[in-house]
Amino acid sequence: MKIAKITALMGASLFLATAALADHHGKDKGMAEEKNIVETAVAAGQFDTLVTAVQEAGLVETLSGEGPFTVFAPTDEAFAKIPEADLNALLADKEALTNVLTYHVVAGKVMAADVVNLSEAETVQGSTVEIKVDGDTVMIDNARVIQTDIETSNGVIHVIDSVIMP
Repeated sequence: MKIAKITALMGASLFLATAALADHHGKDKGMAEEKNIVETAVAAGQFDTLVTAVQEAGLVETLSGEGPFTVFAPTDEAFAKIPEADLNALLADKEALTNVLTYHVVAGKVMAADVVNLSEAETVQGSTVEIKVDGDTVMIDNARVIQTDIETSNGVIHVIDSVIMP
C-alpha cells in the first residue's frame, strides 16, 4: 500500500478516535489548547506523515502524555523532500524512526520568544540541535521555522519546512 494511503487511513482513524474522546469528555474541539500535541497535529491536516511516523515509532502515548514538550514539527511537504524509498525505509525501521522523531522534540515548553535567544537546544534524543536567528528567519539545524507557538495542553509546536536528522 502506498505511503499516502496509509497516512490518510491512519490519520483519519486517529482523528475519529480523538474526536470521539473529546466529545466523551465534553471538551470544546475548537480550542487547540485543549488538545495534546498528537491531537493538535492530527487536527491541523498538514502533519499526516508525521502522525503516521509517530504511530509507527510507538510514540503516540508519550507525546500525548503530561509533558511539557516542544516539537519542531515537519509538514507533509517537508517529508515529501525525502525520496519515497528512503522515507518508506525509515518508517519500516522503528529504531531509526524513533531516533529521528525524538530529535525533533525538546523537553519543556519553549515558546518562540525563548527560541530566538538560544543558539542550541538538547533534544529528547540526546543530541543538540543548532538554532540560528537571522532577522525574522529562525533555523533549527537546516530547517526553517515557518510557524510558531501552536500551544497544546502538553506543550507547544513550531512548524518547520524540512525533516532534521541527528
